[in-house]
Amino acid sequence: MIKILLVDDHELVRTGINKILNEVKGFNVVNECKSGEEAVKYCRQNFPDVILMDMDMPGMGGLEATKKILHFSPDAKVIVLTAHTETPFPTKVMQIGAAGYLTKGTPPNEMVNAIRAVNSGQRYLPAKIAQQMALNQFKSSEENPLNALSDRELQIMLMITRGQKVPDISEHLNLSTKTVNSYRYRMFEKLNVGNDVELTHLAIRYGMLNTEKL
Repeated sequence: MIKILLVDDHELVRTGINKILNEVKGFNVVNECKSGEEAVKYCRQNFPDVILMDMDMPGMGGLEATKKILHFSPDAKVIVLTAHTETPFPTKVMQIGAAGYLTKGTPPNEMVNAIRAVNSGQRYLPAKIAQQMALNQFKSSEENPLNALSDRELQIMLMITRGQKVPDISEHLNLSTKTVNSYRYRMFEKLNVGNDVELTHLAIRYGMLNTEKL
């Protein structure tokens, strides 16, 4: 029996996925979490076989939650589930150690196949995204300036473009406000923007920000 943890801030999404997966023989959704913080806390005491992790959530978010879970449980198998299809997201997610990457438009049968694959020790990427990642290796960062950001810079950019303020980001990431602002201004320089509004516009332009959640 494959034990699955669902992590998504939308109850409707969790309910739908839960229904699909619990109808699959050999699958058991053992718990649902509505935030990255809840997922990290749960995984410190429990050991699901596969974690389906939404990337865009208030607070910690899926990227940081995945990193924290993999820090204390390196063998955890996390599949990031997101609306983002453009780089640098798939690349960043796989670089931090996630076992798979799926979009929310994925057909149920592909999600089932992905869970079985990562549970057996494989990594899973949809063919289109895998091809995009392969081609992106031959492109310069000038074609997508977001590729120049570090994991932490990308994480803070996500939080800023979701409307979170520096003190809140500081608290969530356990960093000083001075450190968060240092990352912020470093991003401004790398991306040639002058403020958070321009940063948000850039995020939308390159498919980083899901405008449906704004």
